[in-house]
Amino acid sequence: MSEPGKIIIALSFFGSVTYTLRFIALQFTNARRGEPRPGLPDDRLARLEQAVESIAIEVERISEGQRFTTRLLAERAQADPLRAGGQPLASSYPNPSR
Repeated sequence: MSEPGKIIIALSFFGSVTYTLRFIALQFTNARRGEPRPGLPDDRLARLEQAVESIAIEVERISEGQRFTTRLLAERAQADPLRAGGQPLASSYPNPSR
């Protein structure tokens, strides 16, 4: 890597670390002063909770459908071993000895 590339990477790293430490320090000083933390209003928080719950229900429905599909495919594979990747029929491939 070239020298300017190394310098840019180093400056980016140290800048990120400095920004993160400054943010953490400001959070601690605000907490010590007793300043109220900015939060979500109650109605907005309630809507957020409701949205998360509905997403959880939909994800559960998707996973239930996936389990059902997997079970059907497994049952089909047991019922018909040729479809499941068993040995192919000998007549389906040309004979290399001819």
